[in-house]
Amino acid sequence: MSRKTVAVVTTSRADYGLLHRTMRAIAEHPELRLRVIACGSHLDAGRGMTVREIERDGFRVDARVASAPRGDDAAAVARALGPAATGFAAAYRRLKPDLLLVLGDRWELLAACSAAVAAGVPIAHLHGGESSEGVIDEQVRHAVTKMSQLHFPAAAAYRRRILQMGEDPRRVVLVGAPGIENLRHLRRAPRADLERLVGLDLDRPFAVATCHPETAGEVGLSVVDAALGALDAVGIAAVVTLAGADAGGAAINRRARAWAASRPGRAALAPSLGRVAYPSLVSLASAVIGNSSSGIIEAPSLRVPTVNIGDRQKGRLRASSVIDARPTAAAAAAALRRALSPAFRRRCDGSNPYDGGASSARIVAAIARALRDPRLPFKSFRDLPGRFG
Repeated sequence: MSRKTVAVVTTSRADYGLLHRTMRAIAEHPELRLRVIACGSHLDAGRGMTVREIERDGFRVDARVASAPRGDDAAAVARALGPAATGFAAAYRRLKPDLLLVLGDRWELLAACSAAVAAGVPIAHLHGGESSEGVIDEQVRHAVTKMSQLHFPAAAAYRRRILQMGEDPRRVVLVGAPGIENLRHLRRAPRADLERLVGLDLDRPFAVATCHPETAGEVGLSVVDAALGALDAVGIAAVVTLAGADAGGAAINRRARAWAASRPGRAALAPSLGRVAYPSLVSLASAVIGNSSSGIIEAPSLRVPTVNIGDRQKGRLRASSVIDARPTAAAAAAALRRALSPAFRRRCDGSNPYDGGASSARIVAAIARALRDPRLPFKSFRDLPGRFG
């Protein structure tokens, strides 16, 4: 039997950290052949040129698709979609994938998946069915679901939502969040190496802060101002990571850079930490603050409390270790003080609604099984019982 080619799209350090173990399992499967397509901030020198980390991990990057917006507004993102789709189409023509595997809700996936649909390449989607009402990702995620033939939701509630969208139950496989499986197998970076990387003494309490724009077309500075204001009010040191390549991200990054630069010895800016250093750093932190999905999905499994600010993650399932706060410094500071209290920290027991155990093995087994089915490219809409309207 000839091997089937699975092309994996990775847009940033964030999704690569989640995809890493699944990519390894694809490469090792006797029926599958892995191809890697890197785009987005992986190719941005200002964000660490993280495509090199993929290569250092032993993967060959088979295609690089330029997709960085030329500007910091929604129009720049919209303009970037066309050239990105052209780049993905060229990659598919050369690599000839039998299946495309994508994760999440980044806007770049609109280009990747639209080109795949036009090229007749079936799509498998990780982390579908979720909700993040405060950002364009909400629409992107559900659009990718309808373009995909195979679905790997991270929780039972999200599987039900995908079925509600008319997808075939046999093609919706509950796997949990693969990033949590990665954490269980991660060999964490030594504290001394992390201290050299960020330039802070990590023996004292510190927080990890990551803020992203709330919605396309809105800078969302209220969230980063709330997070940084809370850190100042509480008086805790912090490592601040940069926002991704979204509309408004550059403005947030300028604010974060200026804040960190004005607090030497108490704050550090980390443009890109990577799949090992980032969770290793979070595992040592007293709290995570901002509006990153990592605070919702991964931090609870590291037994670290999260202060989630604003609406970017509105609608997602939450562990009991997550505290929601309005985007004001006062509200975020109150939430951060609560998160740092001994009583709240006792609630951080590692329980996590996204924990699915051996996710990568189930994902790859389902992919191999689906690729044996000649009807994989075809979709049929499954109506739910009952009357509507």
